[in-house]
Amino acid sequence: MSAEQQITTLGLTLPSAPPRGGVYKPVVIVGNIAYVSGHGPYLGDGEYLTGRVGADLTLEEGKAAARQTALALLATLKSELGSLDRVKRVVKLLGMVNSTPDFGDHPKVINGCSELFGQVWGEENGIGARSAVGMGSLPGNIAVEIEGIFELQ
Repeated sequence: MSAEQQITTLGLTLPSAPPRGGVYKPVVIVGNIAYVSGHGPYLGDGEYLTGRVGADLTLEEGKAAARQTALALLATLKSELGSLDRVKRVVKLLGMVNSTPDFGDHPKVINGCSELFGQVWGEENGIGARSAVGMGSLPGNIAVEIEGIFELQ
């Protein structure tokens, strides 16, 4: 099943592609690799999920923010590529969690993104290499920021 068909089957609704928050390109394509700039948990209409995991948000709320960030990444990929079917596989993700100093479950938070990508592209192509780290703060107090590298068809 194609990624576009899988999005429909899963009943997912993508937000609009998030607005740029600075001087950068949302996606840069080099050969058959798409480098996607960091995204936050964009809800649409300029709204983001905010707060620090371990203080304002629970682990499960942080994981939901990472899932919402995955939807924002998908929205940007679709906007820039025309179709998610152009994506062959997830190569690498970097997940950053806005968290308290004593919070240590950053990988569990970023699983919210990885699990969704695994559903969209299947485990073989949707799960790539990954890093998950904690941050003292993120822009606009967003809960999570994730950037990605994708191989294109």
